Amino acid sequence: MRLRLPERVIEFPRRPLVMGIVNVNDDSFSGDGTLDFGAAVELARSQVMAGADVIDVGAESARTNRGAVPVEEEIRRFRGFLERWEEVWEGVDPRDEEQVWPPVLSANTWRPEVVAGVLRMGKAALVNDMGGLPDDRNARLCAAHGVALLVMHSLGEPKIPHFHQRWDDVMAAMEGFFEEKLALAGSAGLSQDAMILDPGIDFAKQRDDNLTVYRELARLQRFGRPVLVPVSRKTVIGEVLGLPDPRDRDAGTMACIAAAMARGAQMFRVHQVDATWQAVKVLHGIGNSLSVKEPPVG
Repeated sequence: MRLRLPERVIEFPRRPLVMGIVNVNDDSFSGDGTLDFGAAVELARSQVMAGADVIDVGAESARTNRGAVPVEEEIRRFRGFLERWEEVWEGVDPRDEEQVWPPVLSANTWRPEVVAGVLRMGKAALVNDMGGLPDDRNARLCAAHGVALLVMHSLGEPKIPHFHQRWDDVMAAMEGFFEEKLALAGSAGLSQDAMILDPGIDFAKQRDDNLTVYRELARLQRFGRPVLVPVSRKTVIGEVLGLPDPRDRDAGTMACIAAAMARGAQMFRVHQVDATWQAVKVLHGIGNSLSVKEPPVG
């Protein structure tokens, strides 16, 4: 399996990629957003130093109890960060020999008008589309600019709550969803090698739906595409542990990483990059050691 990005290709299997989260907004659910571009650059730089392979920058919170940011304002926020992108990694050495270098810049956005504006800036190598690709416009933009596209499973338009959605079989529905989206992107001219799948933890899913996704995540391996799991501080973790404050959910996040890695996940989107880097490096090492046959005794 390979992930094709502008000017490089990432080959799998390998240590899972760590995607750090940088919110250039003032209403992040985790309380870590900032409208100070310098502070956002420093956060991204610290994540890269901690081992992040990808920096996922977003200029609008995904929270459904907040209105959408105007298109012009979202593009302005992206521009303020992207103009300083090279500062994130210049003068920094990779944490280990497996870290993707220089790091990949991911633009977390969903409206085609914003995607077009961001891609014209020429920095992003990946578009993280939380909108679920309702039509082919974002796929066409990614194909035209030679960048990759991450498609998240959800239902309905972003920024609108879907608390009452019920699934008879969430995984069967998800498999059908990704079949449709991969075909849609392909017909728009985007190579399958430039696609990443995201099961959309907490989006249009209830507690038991999310736990089912973790339990049966291996079913998505049938598509032969990298699977990114947005594990960090999710509501389902808080529901299981009785922790209303997202900042208290980092230990639960590590548990979800271990579960998803065991079921074939190739990427993780997180706030705590250092802890995640350590976890995936150890888990990957354990997995590799299990594949080495021990010499016979005696």
